Amino acid sequence: MFSHIVIFWTDPAKPNATQALLDGALKYLKPIPGVVHFHIGKMVPSHRPVVDQSYQVALNVVFTDKKAQDDYQVHPLHVEFVEKVLKPHKKQVVVYDFE
Repeated sequence: MFSHIVIFWTDPAKPNATQALLDGALKYLKPIPGVVHFHIGKMVPSHRPVVDQSYQVALNVVFTDKKAQDDYQVHPLHVEFVEKVLKPHKKQVVVYDFE
């Protein structure tokens, strides 16, 4: 199993950026072959100080293995998501990949 976690900070000048990322990920990323589990959502406020609350959207995609994730990264739908959705709406992105 291979997990791909992406944390998004949206552009504060674009009030619809959070929803655009959510909608765009569902449209472009979820249907890509090789995805075993797909979950995207908004940051949930917490009273616990250890919880990072500085971001707006998180994505968790699970693949069978690293090869499936590598294929996902170059898939035309992923490339289209990056160009049409991510780049216009992001301020910062951090990725955590692990097996």
